[in-house]
Amino acid sequence: MKATDLKDLLERVQTWPEAAQDELAAVANEIETELRGQDYFATQEELQMIDDAMAAIDQGEIATEAEVKAAFAKFRRG
Repeated sequence: MKATDLKDLLERVQTWPEAAQDELAAVANEIETELRGQDYFATQEELQMIDDAMAAIDQGEIATEAEVKAAFAKFRRG
């Protein structure tokens, strides 16, 4: 991507809804952290999602192999 393309994109981003802008900023910050070789620290929300997923697994709430294959097939079509 050329510098002018990036500049144009960032100008368009200013017209996006605030939530979309926040999401882009979060992704950009993750990329920058990775490029700098810094450690990543999960947010409280991410940690809660991990805890919830682990609890679901502990309760036996796991997808079957067929369900996993179906999900991947669905998203690969797009």
